[in-house]
Amino acid sequence: MDDLSLWNLSAAEPPLAATSEAPVEGAADVVIIGGGYTGLATALFAAARGMSVQVIEARCIGYGGSGRNVGLVNAGLWVPPDKLVETLGPKVGRRFLDLFGNGPQVVFDLIEKHQIRCEPRREGSIHAAHSAAGLRDLQGRFDAWRRHGAPVDLLDRDEMQDRTGTRLYRGGLLDHRAGKVNPMGYARGLARAALGAGARISTGAPATGLVRQGALWRVTTARGTIEAPQVVLATNAYGGALWPDLDRAYSVIHFFQLATDPMGEASAQVLPGGQGLWDTAPVMTALTRDAEGRVIVGSMGRMIGTPQGGISARWARKRLARLFPDLGALRFTQGWDGRIAMTPDHMPRICHLETGLFAPLGYNGRGITTGTLFGRALAQVLAGAPRESLPLPVTPLQRLRMPGLQSRALDLAFTAHQMIGGV
Repeated sequence: MDDLSLWNLSAAEPPLAATSEAPVEGAADVVIIGGGYTGLATALFAAARGMSVQVIEARCIGYGGSGRNVGLVNAGLWVPPDKLVETLGPKVGRRFLDLFGNGPQVVFDLIEKHQIRCEPRREGSIHAAHSAAGLRDLQGRFDAWRRHGAPVDLLDRDEMQDRTGTRLYRGGLLDHRAGKVNPMGYARGLARAALGAGARISTGAPATGLVRQGALWRVTTARGTIEAPQVVLATNAYGGALWPDLDRAYSVIHFFQLATDPMGEASAQVLPGGQGLWDTAPVMTALTRDAEGRVIVGSMGRMIGTPQGGISARWARKRLARLFPDLGALRFTQGWDGRIAMTPDHMPRICHLETGLFAPLGYNGRGITTGTLFGRALAQVLAGAPRESLPLPVTPLQRLRMPGLQSRALDLAFTAHQMIGGV
């Protein structure tokens, strides 16, 4: 699985080889299906509370979105703050804003506590205005976040050029709460911490059955069976058909990325302040630079072709040439994509499917903070805290109409965007 993503190769945290042989048998207080941020954070916090925990992962730690994403540790959601309060109501909405506004701090505190080797950077993140309309949207977000006391700056074109190295953007919103990590390094570090707290983790053990027998859930895997009174389906966009219609609760979009060779000082003009960036365009571009001077650019859609040639590599070269014409000829050595679970209102869900069965999903591209915070909160509820303590009210499974058709339509649109250049 070396080609899973660049992060799979560059993460300083090594894979936890011992987990691949761990059996799945007996009983536990909670079984967690999925070895990404949500499952591992749930396991860490539940085990730290003295619960017996079994994590089951079909492939390797971070195989899904956790090991494939951009690595931005953002505060808040896609939804603007005022809209979120309107949707959730004043009491829950403001509590949610406070919690998710502090989300990056929770992540970086875990990294520090457990000495997770994931290239953490705390210089903030930049939301870049691709147009006049995008700048107006960022002005509104800036005003709303400032009313809520958030440390954000609205950047003009000159300030954006200083921060990003390009004059292409009209302006931007710099959120000082945010940062970035090597996303696979963070996932592996959470797994190491969860093991240290007493959790059991089995990788290469796809779950094949989930049935309730009396007061217990019986989880069948390729390497054995285990029973528990509580189960967390922490698979998000990689859930498959383990639970009926779970994959109808969201639409899937793909997001691809390409990484250059390590460029050393030649890459210093790209985001010289160390932030990661995403823009306001309807088909978003994301941009970051890693510790070894690789420039990593991505957008919505599947990876088409190879890093050395094909539609995606051609799009990436054109995009970077427009942003940074002085970079010269670029060689991409890694390319990958991943799946994102999107909900119609861009709000995540914590679904209560049946007694003792929870499914957090629909992170809308905000997996690092959302998965960590949801995992911590779910662990509290699994240990006996009231469900009202969760960041969001639990909901039943809400099935969308024809999510597969919508996903295919978006795929076609994103492919066309790549083919025409997207610039």
